[in-house]
Amino acid sequence: MTIEKKFVADGVRKVRVEQYLNKELKRAGYGGMDIVRTPIGTQVTIFAEKPGIVIGKGGKLVRQITSDLNTVYGIDSPQVEVQQVANPNLNAQIMAERLANALERGWYFRKAGSSVIRRVMDSGALGCEVIVAGKLTGARARVQKFVEGYIKHSGEPAESVVESGYATAIKKLGIIGVQVKIVPPGAILPDHFEIRPDANPAPAQMAEADVFEEFDAELANEPENETEFAKEA
Repeated sequence: MTIEKKFVADGVRKVRVEQYLNKELKRAGYGGMDIVRTPIGTQVTIFAEKPGIVIGKGGKLVRQITSDLNTVYGIDSPQVEVQQVANPNLNAQIMAERLANALERGWYFRKAGSSVIRRVMDSGALGCEVIVAGKLTGARARVQKFVEGYIKHSGEPAESVVESGYATAIKKLGIIGVQVKIVPPGAILPDHFEIRPDANPAPAQMAEADVFEEFDAELANEPENETEFAKEA
């Protein structure tokens, strides 16, 4: 297998695992996962709002997930670790699922989107964007965006700084897609800079009085007239 095909295969496998975990752990408040290869196997970290549901009674569910990751998705020696999300309001995937559930329960999309924006920003986020697409109010599909704060849409910061979450709401008129983007607090933005307190201050400009004193000293050393200048010559 060429290196290009390997990258594509790894990406497809990661998306399939993401979809599987999102479906199986919806009640647990699934907030994303991280896969890291180690010399002794593959470390799979699952972030959830309710870790107890992920583990299951007597560890039954987490053992089933470990078995499926190995047999169905071809992950070598998976070692599943479950971590609780510190602040669910700053997790893009959890907020996207909450927004989708609100739309399925009949919330008006503007009220639901504004509520998500307000909760995220009140938690200290630097920026948040909510995108709702589908048949929102009529037979025609459209896209509605809610934005507050700072959001990066392009370049490397859009991949490393912005966290994204996706969910779908199934309604009578059709499926509504939901996307939530969050810039977490403490994120290093491209235009961020700091002034260190131990930095060397710039040299102070010479005071006006010092300038005049230096000028008077130069005049005192000069000859008073041309005759004195000729004698010195």
